Amino acid sequence: MTTSLPFPPAPRARANLRAGALYAVDGGDSFVYYGQVAANKQMGFFRFRSKTVSVSEALSAEVMCRFGVSYPSIGEALRAGIWLSLGHHELRSELIEEPVLVQWPVGTLEVTLWKGATVIGTTQVHDPKIQNLEIIAAFDATSHVPPRLKADFASAQDAWSVGGSVWRARRMKEELAARHPEQPWHKLPEEWVPVQ
Repeated sequence: MTTSLPFPPAPRARANLRAGALYAVDGGDSFVYYGQVAANKQMGFFRFRSKTVSVSEALSAEVMCRFGVSYPSIGEALRAGIWLSLGHHELRSELIEEPVLVQWPVGTLEVTLWKGATVIGTTQVHDPKIQNLEIIAAFDATSHVPPRLKADFASAQDAWSVGGSVWRARRMKEELAARHPEQPWHKLPEEWVPVQ
């Protein structure tokens, strides 16, 4: 396939959420990024980007990140020409098993660890063992996914601003508290452990 950016809008497109469905994503930076629907309907994105669509190279790259994308927003992104359906391909083995995800309720330091629909434990948000785990969230395919992919691909210093891991969420809270000290909802709890 030799499609390049921008993708043609597909007014009648609907999201395919079957495990193995592959999508190209316009990163807004002249690059195409690639994501495949995982067994649990999250999206796994590959550490590969290109100027034109290249399915075989994308599928041979390592998985860079995996997170939830709002299902209706995928269809909207397809219809707008920001995402492009690349059909169904064999599911990458890394996208079969359920990952451990972190639920962090607002205003607490206590988090719950989930594997699929099962709670497997609780801990504090500053626990070093969970810093790279993904926070449970649903990213918007158009507004949130392209910036997240660019930041993840570049390992950007300001990657905290696009969300994702526990470490990033902690860093974001610290940044918001520093930028808005007058706002009580951005105040850090007394027991807060600073990000290293």
